[in-house]
Amino acid sequence: MSVQWNLEQMRLFVNVAEQRSFSAVARGQRKAQSAVSSGIAMLEADLGVSLFERSSGRQPRLTEAGAVLLEEAREVLRQCERLNGRALSLMRGEEACLRLAQDEAMLYQPVLDSLDALAGQFPNLEVQLSSAAQGDVARKLVERKADLGMLFYHDQIPEALERRVVGSVEMVTVCGRHHPLAAQNRVDCQGLAQYRQLLMSTQTSVYPGSEAASPQVWRADSFYVLAEWLIRGLGWAWLPRHVVQYPAYQNLMVELDSEWTPPALVVELVWRRDEPLGPAARFLAERFAECLRAID
Repeated sequence: MSVQWNLEQMRLFVNVAEQRSFSAVARGQRKAQSAVSSGIAMLEADLGVSLFERSSGRQPRLTEAGAVLLEEAREVLRQCERLNGRALSLMRGEEACLRLAQDEAMLYQPVLDSLDALAGQFPNLEVQLSSAAQGDVARKLVERKADLGMLFYHDQIPEALERRVVGSVEMVTVCGRHHPLAAQNRVDCQGLAQYRQLLMSTQTSVYPGSEAASPQVWRADSFYVLAEWLIRGLGWAWLPRHVVQYPAYQNLMVELDSEWTPPALVVELVWRRDEPLGPAARFLAERFAECLRAID
């Protein structure tokens, strides 16, 4: 069966089904009722099924086939709206898709708030967000698997990438609530050195807070892995404050009054130098920076 129906007939079908009146649809579109009835009849002929039960003096009711096809018709119209929206965005020079890569320990509230604003400003934009361990965000950008990266500063970054500082994250000294250090009012470096230290491991750079302060060290490439070790009493660590405050860890860690804590983690936006950011990426970058400043 060849497809002959058109979008106008599909709109008539949906409108009549929703308003349950041929005459109301005709008035709303300033058409003769016969034109609406004819359009529906031609659609039924093309589809090979009856869409409405027509009884004299009664509102049109969907047939069993009509009820099945109604949502399909709505989806066809939604898809047309998406197509038109994407085309309009491309005509304006906007990205069709924005691929984001973030450090898995990135502050979740500023990310969510900035994405919320992005959705309002660019409703037709497709967004793909991936989270990765430290170092993998830059790799995704180099391999052109991401357009914009959100990561914590480290000293070595591929030459092909541009970087922009947008904020910082406070680091704190913590241990699990049942760790021996949790009972101490203040901890000096000598006291910390008596217990296992849990550290971020890096292969390509010096991560802030990666300095060993204890002769016994365990390393992982994720702040959340360190947090899981901490709540099991396996040692103490320097963690970003927002990781310690993550809802799943509430009341499971103790912040220590420590003699020394590493400097704050610097938050950066990173992108490829040979691929300038489009309007949606630039908007997200500005909103993310604003959201970070709001929590300082």
